Amino acid sequence: MRQVSPLNRRRWRNFKANRRGFISLWLFGILFSVTLFAEFLANDKPLLVLHNGGVYTPVFVAYPETDFGGDFATEADYRDPFVIELIEGTGGTMVWPLLRYSYDTINLDLTQPAPAPPSGDNWLGTDDQGRDVLARLIYGFRISVLFGLSLTILSSIIGVLAGAVQGYFGGWVDLGLQRFIEIWTSVPSLYLLIIIAAVIEPGFFILLGILLLFSWVSLVGVVRAEFFRARNFEYVEAARALGVGTLTIMFRHLLPNAMVATLTFMPFILNASITTLTSLDFLGFGLPPGSPSLGELLAQGKANLQAPWLGLSGFFTIAIMLSLLIFIGEAVRDAFDPRKTLA
Repeated sequence: MRQVSPLNRRRWRNFKANRRGFISLWLFGILFSVTLFAEFLANDKPLLVLHNGGVYTPVFVAYPETDFGGDFATEADYRDPFVIELIEGTGGTMVWPLLRYSYDTINLDLTQPAPAPPSGDNWLGTDDQGRDVLARLIYGFRISVLFGLSLTILSSIIGVLAGAVQGYFGGWVDLGLQRFIEIWTSVPSLYLLIIIAAVIEPGFFILLGILLLFSWVSLVGVVRAEFFRARNFEYVEAARALGVGTLTIMFRHLLPNAMVATLTFMPFILNASITTLTSLDFLGFGLPPGSPSLGELLAQGKANLQAPWLGLSGFFTIAIMLSLLIFIGEAVRDAFDPRKTLA
């Protein structure tokens, strides 16, 4: 097994020394890990059904109502009193998740018009369509983080590659790419999203691709500067003299130095990616209608001021998420600070 280098051990010690960032990493990791299994935490389908000696897992498989003695070949609605009677009336058992609502489940048993306030059935109330707010927060947290991570990783890969080519080769290659980046970043991405949203419904991957077209430039300048600084160092000149290939020099000898600055910026890029998705959803140009979106929940809070639980739930979820990421980013910055790694 490869040993951890003394430098990386010192970096890890410096990261843990930032107690706020270290605790934030644990909290964010726990929250994200829990929401990854949102279907087992909040769902309108049982985790397990025992019926007539058979074992069913509705959370994985869509069973028709006829499997439980019903009349229809469509998927069973396990919240329907008729289906409940079919299963439990014959001695069967249903094991439910902690929250018996999915992000798109409409509570048809509300005692007052939606949006309904928090209650024992809906812990954080419902939105203006009767959907459980807590369930939408759980699913919305997951999709926001997954979207942010995907956008951050993909844009970082493209940005690092572009910055590496610019910084290593310089000259006309650097000049040409810099002019291209200047022109490219002048394109109004919001207007482009509005135009595309008018033609097609922007789903998760379409939205990811559109934002990726413009977000990759965030790391180019940092990586370019690092390659510019290190490309004429003695060890690089020695590698060239020994006949080492260009790609080997770039990615084995120069890239590790550039990755220090890249890793320092990545938590903040993740933060910006999540904020971008939330903003687009709030404006109505993000994920398709009905998707578990934190921005859409904020928009509902703005449209329903008489239901403060909508805006407050969305606000505190986003505030906690982004605050944890900022604290983690500060700890990563301290860990890679050369003035502290030697402390």
